[in-house]
Amino acid sequence: MGTTHPTGADRVPTADAAGVTMPLVGFGTHPMRGDQATEAVLTAFSVGYRLVDTATRYRNEAAVGAALAATDLPRSDLFVTTKMPPDQVGRERLTLERSLTALGCDHIDLWLIHWPPGGHPGVTSWRAFVKARDEGLVRAIGVSNYSVELIDALHRETGVYPAVNQVQWGPGDYDPHFAGAMRERGVVLSAHSPLRSTDLDHPVLLDVARRHGRSPRDVVLAWNLHHKVAVTVKSAHRDRMERNLSAADLTLTPADVEAIDGLTTVTTGR
Repeated sequence: MGTTHPTGADRVPTADAAGVTMPLVGFGTHPMRGDQATEAVLTAFSVGYRLVDTATRYRNEAAVGAALAATDLPRSDLFVTTKMPPDQVGRERLTLERSLTALGCDHIDLWLIHWPPGGHPGVTSWRAFVKARDEGLVRAIGVSNYSVELIDALHRETGVYPAVNQVQWGPGDYDPHFAGAMRERGVVLSAHSPLRSTDLDHPVLLDVARRHGRSPRDVVLAWNLHHKVAVTVKSAHRDRMERNLSAADLTLTPADVEAIDGLTTVTTGR
């Protein structure tokens, strides 16, 4: 099954992830597996998504790989993210080789440590990640669900900051100090669950959505993009994929952004 080359990809903003251009809107594949995952990724490509997010733990890398093999889009136009589970400390290279085989790729664009191993920085794993990057097996390396303290520990031990930190992030999770700390370190903040902790029926979101003629879901995604936060969105339905991607076209006013920032429930730093 082939896909066409839509113009939707052109409107997606990008970020500099340690020298690698990363789309700020990506397609998440969890919890889809098998043919459902393959067809969903191919549909996402046809809609205009270019970043596809998977993980060893999702058990769908082979299904994503089938989509990568089936699309007529050149590999250089696509951005593949996968993640190593924290229980694979000491088996980093084997995990990466299995991911590359399953995905049918000779490199991964972004490889993340899925969770701090045992709540620790995972310095030995990070050194293996740096080596894989330096060998060209991955283009950028990052982490998921890391605090500022843990990120600083990786840098202190290796001299390398993660290119990306993927965390749960939405209006309810908004922490300007954490976001600022990521910017200061050159770390792209990525939201793996931009809607999970958000009350889409909140009057503020409903009011902003009404004034722009859009949905609260669109507003939340656009708010993330305003803050240069990457978003990974999930759906197996083409119409929802299209609506999610269209959030890149929505420009919020400064007043909109300030009102949405005020929805945070964060009281202590990460």
